[in-house]
Amino acid sequence: MLLKQLTLTQYKNITSRTFDLNPKINCFVGDNGVGKSTVLDAIYHLALGKSYFNPIALQNIQLGKDFFALEGRFQKDDREEKIICSLKKGQKKIIKRNGKVYDKLADHIGLIPMVIISPSDRDLISEGSNTRRKFMDGVIGQTDMTFLQNLLEYNKILSQRNALLKYFALNQTFDPQTLEVYNEQMIERSSPIFEKRKEFMKAFIPIFTSRYKEISGQDEFVNLEYESQLHSDKHESLLKINLAKDRTIQFTSSGIHKDDILFLKEGQPIKKFGSQGQQKTFLVALKLAQFDFLKSQTGGAPILLLDDAFDKLDQKRVSQIISLVDQNDFGQIFITDTHEDRTLKALENTRAGYEIFKL
Repeated sequence: MLLKQLTLTQYKNITSRTFDLNPKINCFVGDNGVGKSTVLDAIYHLALGKSYFNPIALQNIQLGKDFFALEGRFQKDDREEKIICSLKKGQKKIIKRNGKVYDKLADHIGLIPMVIISPSDRDLISEGSNTRRKFMDGVIGQTDMTFLQNLLEYNKILSQRNALLKYFALNQTFDPQTLEVYNEQMIERSSPIFEKRKEFMKAFIPIFTSRYKEISGQDEFVNLEYESQLHSDKHESLLKINLAKDRTIQFTSSGIHKDDILFLKEGQPIKKFGSQGQQKTFLVALKLAQFDFLKSQTGGAPILLLDDAFDKLDQKRVSQIISLVDQNDFGQIFITDTHEDRTLKALENTRAGYEIFKL
């Protein structure tokens, strides 16, 4: 999938701008705050229906305006896809594909495979399990609509069960039959979600370890471990065992919403035992493994976004990623940087075509 043209209207700090894009490498250069990351976020928004940097949709509307609109003209083989994403204050976000509005946003996910490497990826190491779980689910969700639908339904039921537990506590009452309805609905979805995550991690880990070794050039042992309560017990049993606890804390304490991925180096958490350079390499390897996995599942190269890459990654790593374009491993790449000369240096050995946009 290639993005041929991108138009932003009143999106964050860009009032109106259209870019005609190169099929290989597109670089956006300029000072901080001029909208480089905004352009990449617009591409991400068109592909996945949400901002990568700000999940609060209304805050993506330019200050003082009442709507934003994004338009992307994509091409796959001989087929063109025109995607429009817009939001007006007081209304629902709309995504159109070739003029037709989606009934459900989830139906759009997977049409445009995409990977972003950003400074905020650091959260995958520093933050809690929710961030790593979202990463895992985001990769699977781009290739498996059934998984995505199960996950959306599970999270909705989880929210309803938690609300019911709070209601019981507030009103000093308890209705086991109503709670059991939610239990059954959760169990029905949690098992296939767990099995799909397990299957994904089995395929993903070898890809990740290979990419880490390739980037680092070191013979270090790194690994990922999928951690889940369902490895040792069925969800039905866990809900029964933890019922008293759930009523006390007014929250569902067991289930696939507690799953995590352990990031390990030499068997120890990389957060505590990895150097800053090793952690950077770990994250880049993780995202390139995501790229490889999506490519293997979809048959085409995902679009790759490198935000603020040169400031957060060393020149060698960025040049190495760009060099992969020459090997036809990658399709279309978008890069932001504050220094044009640094970008040109990284591109000087590439045989691929590129375009530089000054903002």
